[in-house]
Amino acid sequence: MRKVTCSMSVSLDGYIVGPDGNFDWTAPDQEVFRFWIDDIRQVGVHLLGRRLYETMLYWESADQEASLDAADREWNALWKPLPKVVFSTTLSAVQGNARLASGDLAEEIERLRAEPGEGDIAIGGATLAAEAAALGLIDEYQAMVHPVLVGGGIPFFPRGERRVNLELVDSRTFPSGVVYLRHRVAR
Repeated sequence: MRKVTCSMSVSLDGYIVGPDGNFDWTAPDQEVFRFWIDDIRQVGVHLLGRRLYETMLYWESADQEASLDAADREWNALWKPLPKVVFSTTLSAVQGNARLASGDLAEEIERLRAEPGEGDIAIGGATLAAEAAALGLIDEYQAMVHPVLVGGGIPFFPRGERRVNLELVDSRTFPSGVVYLRHRVAR
């Protein structure tokens, strides 16, 4: 059965977006970007909330830009054809290899887990990830911890009253001070 992963960049004090809505501190350096390029190869389908979907729309036409470097082109070649499921109550259509979710999050994940296919089911977007976490649908958390304190904003982990035990599966420290942590939910 396909596992569900939640991967996001996070400040050392636990936020994915600062109190001003800014997340420019998450811009990856060359080594971190290379890591994300290699990581996306393990994904079979990506679930996105509306805001992340709209942010990532850039990559639908980025391959037309002459200014892209080799790493950007490689990312684009992997991201653009990747199947995506967008959860939104305000969008009526989506672009590229994406579709609007037809069911609720738990139904969509159950259906995707049952489908034949390879690669993880990745979840992105703060609201969507928080909902998946609250429902106990996430199998792995992957955090790219940036050496910055932002003092508030949108937390990486929802502030619920549910305890979740985790097992460290992998970690890596980059020269920039960014630390990658991958934890599996202990079941």
